Amino acid sequence: MIAYFIVGCEIAFWIFVAAGLCVRYLLGKKRLGVALLMATPIIDLLLFVATVVDLQRGATASMVHGIAAIYIGVSIAFGHQMIAWADRYFLFWFKGGENPRSRKAYGSEHASQERHGWFRHLAAYIVGSSFLLIMIWWIGDPARTEAFVNIVRVWGVILVVDFIISFSYTLWPKKMPVKKVE
Repeated sequence: MIAYFIVGCEIAFWIFVAAGLCVRYLLGKKRLGVALLMATPIIDLLLFVATVVDLQRGATASMVHGIAAIYIGVSIAFGHQMIAWADRYFLFWFKGGENPRSRKAYGSEHASQERHGWFRHLAAYIVGSSFLLIMIWWIGDPARTEAFVNIVRVWGVILVVDFIISFSYTLWPKKMPVKKVE
């Protein structure tokens, strides 16, 4: 049941983003558009409450429950960036704005973007893992929360790999492609 709720929350997140952008740009109602975009954190709160209620009713913590914590961490760390990404593409597709793909970063600018992305990932990890650790403490039964411990470990390994990749661009910057002369 909780898995369907997580999928529903993800769908609702993007519906609110699309509705907010449509209302903001196509209907010209900026305040209502911002209100719809600002409603997306409410979806995260509903997801967290549903997860806690399910666990409180005696459910054994599973990967699905852990995904709720990951989803919340990622939404907090990357939510604004995801909405800004959608905003840029919406402007390009419907209002003739600049093509978001036309500006690519190279060298130190690209390295800086990669590092900032890793720090956002770290923030998502801290928030999501904190939720998981709080739920482990709250449930107080290691047998029921083993999945949460495993999620924190695996996510930690992913974070380390992301660190290596993201910071490697500082040492070996991405180079601008060489244009062929005909």
